[in-house]
Amino acid sequence: MLKRIDLGRNYRNHKEEYLKAIEAVCEETAFSGGRFADKFDEEFAAYLGVRAAAGVDNGTSALQLAMLALGVGEGDEVIVPANTYIASAWGPTYTGATPVFVDCTKDTWEIDPDRIEEKITEKTKAIIGVHLYGQPFEFGKVKEIAKRHGLFIVEDCAQSHGAKYEGRMTGTLGDLGCFSFYPGKNLYAFGEGGSVVSDKEEYIDAINTWKNQGCKVTYYHDVIGYNMRMEGIQGAVLSVSLKYLDEWTRRRKEIGERYIREIKNPRITMQAHPANTEPVYHLFVIMVPGAEQFVEYMAGKGIECHRHYPVPCHLQKAYAHLGYREGDCPNAEYLAAHCVTLPLFPEMEEAEVEMVIEACNKYEG
Repeated sequence: MLKRIDLGRNYRNHKEEYLKAIEAVCEETAFSGGRFADKFDEEFAAYLGVRAAAGVDNGTSALQLAMLALGVGEGDEVIVPANTYIASAWGPTYTGATPVFVDCTKDTWEIDPDRIEEKITEKTKAIIGVHLYGQPFEFGKVKEIAKRHGLFIVEDCAQSHGAKYEGRMTGTLGDLGCFSFYPGKNLYAFGEGGSVVSDKEEYIDAINTWKNQGCKVTYYHDVIGYNMRMEGIQGAVLSVSLKYLDEWTRRRKEIGERYIREIKNPRITMQAHPANTEPVYHLFVIMVPGAEQFVEYMAGKGIECHRHYPVPCHLQKAYAHLGYREGDCPNAEYLAAHCVTLPLFPEMEEAEVEMVIEACNKYEG
């Protein structure tokens, strides 16, 4: 069975480097925070071209801390795409704010800028834009709206490491950029990890204090804080992987662009990629009638597919109290009902890519 993503291949390719990095952490017992995590912060900030990065324990914490840094709290509202992983909404929820869900476009499947302003109220404080599947959202239009209404912009870059919008890295466009390094991301840890990045060092300084039990100096707690430090082992592993990220991204693009060129089945609809963006193909999501049937068909061909994401955020039970109904975000709902994710990872062999293309083209529904 061809896996949707095979992390084992990556590990075997770089096993000696990873184990050497882990051993160095163990020798110094620098397990929680420490110089290996700090070193990765510096390297990741340099890679993106921002002044500072704060490594944290996961991408969800990154979003929560970003909200805190911007002063988002009880009584505030935050615009969030309906089509995204649920963690995009957890950030404002954890700080006491209310996520306000906005539909996606019919073609890019990213947040629809034309639907944002109708959701803005006097309580709105920020917009979270998600570069979903590795495809940058239309930041320019969102920025115009945010400027007009005096709102912050937080980029959820959990799936867009190395992607670009008009030549600039995602994560460097808004007030804060939030990354996840969950296993399977384009840049991933051997467990959990995340980062908040910004050119505004005062935000990163505050986040570094909150994530460290509210301390700048050990045992002197300036604020009520959290235990959200990045582990040293994750920092060391990420430093190894960061060296190969551009290489892996090039291969992802080769595979993604080949899918676009060679999958010709009229039953299959693909995500649009505007010319002013450079996607990194974290996920290759398609829309197809009978999504579950398609997944079963592909499994019969020896190909594993997943579904990202079968229930849009506004219809999740966790947010039932907000009163959303079917039909409130029709594009996100249609996508959720028809989405399937094809295998795509840097170590795929050409024969495997061809197998996926052939199976897609032969699908009759």
